[in-house]
Amino acid sequence: MKFYIKFRKSIMLFVKAMIIVSVTFSFIDIWERHYPDAALYRNGNYLIIFAFVLLLVVFASAFKAFRIGIYRVHEIIYYFTISLIFTNIFTYFELSLIAEYLLNPMPLLFGLFYQFIIISIGSYCANSIYYMLYKARRMLAIFSDEEGFKLINQMGSIPDRFKIEQGVNVNNATLDEIKRLIDKFDNIIICNVSDTIEKDIMLYCYTNQKRTYLLPSITNIIINNSYEIQIGDIPVLMSRNRGLTYEQTIIKRIMDIAISLTLIILTLPIMLITAVAVKIQDGGPVLFKQNRVTRGGRFFNVLKFRSMIVGTESIKGIKITEKNDSRITKVGRVIRALRIDELPQLFNVLKGDMSMVGPRPENAENVYEYSKKFPEFDLRHRVKAGITGFAQIYGKHNTSPENKLKMDLTYIETYSLLQDLKLLILTVKTIFTKNSAEGFEKENAKKEV
Repeated sequence: MKFYIKFRKSIMLFVKAMIIVSVTFSFIDIWERHYPDAALYRNGNYLIIFAFVLLLVVFASAFKAFRIGIYRVHEIIYYFTISLIFTNIFTYFELSLIAEYLLNPMPLLFGLFYQFIIISIGSYCANSIYYMLYKARRMLAIFSDEEGFKLINQMGSIPDRFKIEQGVNVNNATLDEIKRLIDKFDNIIICNVSDTIEKDIMLYCYTNQKRTYLLPSITNIIINNSYEIQIGDIPVLMSRNRGLTYEQTIIKRIMDIAISLTLIILTLPIMLITAVAVKIQDGGPVLFKQNRVTRGGRFFNVLKFRSMIVGTESIKGIKITEKNDSRITKVGRVIRALRIDELPQLFNVLKGDMSMVGPRPENAENVYEYSKKFPEFDLRHRVKAGITGFAQIYGKHNTSPENKLKMDLTYIETYSLLQDLKLLILTVKTIFTKNSAEGFEKENAKKEV
């Protein structure tokens, strides 16, 4: 083993620290040259610098900007940029408080541009260093069905991180044969195998210090967010299994009203222009309404700007929405790509049928079909349906219902106000992500217009 491999974690920590230090020096330069009235005595100035670094580290950690080598470079840059925006906003008001008047924000805005250049260069360099230190992992894939193949294919599409050299179907091999294969690898992927086999493989990997990647079941997601308590000399895992608390529900509703009302006011000109464009397109109705399911299994009419030809929803045997669907109008393609068709749902939020963040509302037919295949599907109705959520940000429009369910349950089990704010901010990124807006391919299609 090369000498530097032993210290690669320390090297990556140093690289991340250098990015923070470089950005901090750019802030100090702007502060000294443009905000002399916001300076304190020497020790006080150190405190301001410390506050800037602390804010940046906190926001960068919250938005997972330090996950170099895990996220793509452009995602790291995006998360760092969001972190810097919030850090600079807080710092601006801190400096204005010291100066006792509102300072000119333009120097900090121009400084943000230079900081963006720093983090862009820093992220590319850090990413390159990461892959020099951490070579692609040699992996063995253990699977039993098609869902396992999907995960294996997706991991195989990231050759810089994963190198899947062999796969074994548990239906075609004995446990002893699988264990002998495990001995040849340090990294093991376990995809949708039976509980008994999974337990045996996990224990064997743990005993032999093998890194494991597990495709989680619904039970895994619930247990992963359990609390560990001690009853006498017996360790116990406790899952609350109650969804949001009463206090969380109230705070979430207040936030929904404030944000939806603000966005309605800000986007009203866009909505008016869109309404006119939809009407001029073919003279049909501006809004599209469809029965959807929200908290507690209650039905409501979700509102969207109509993006398809008139009468599509009344055609017997609703045709699935596919990529390059011929039923989508010219105006519809534009408003779908920019998510403008979703804006009327702000009124659903204001009314109380939906939340800003939550599981995406499905129509009744889909809920019935998915619940037959996945009995746990109704668990996502423990909270209100949302305009955005885990599945909309981390998934794709053609992500399978099972994986969307897992992401929605992860959201419910890990809910916090901070997480809602983070998801709302990250939603902006999905507007510029092509595959999150695409229609379903035929094999993954869904009955929704």
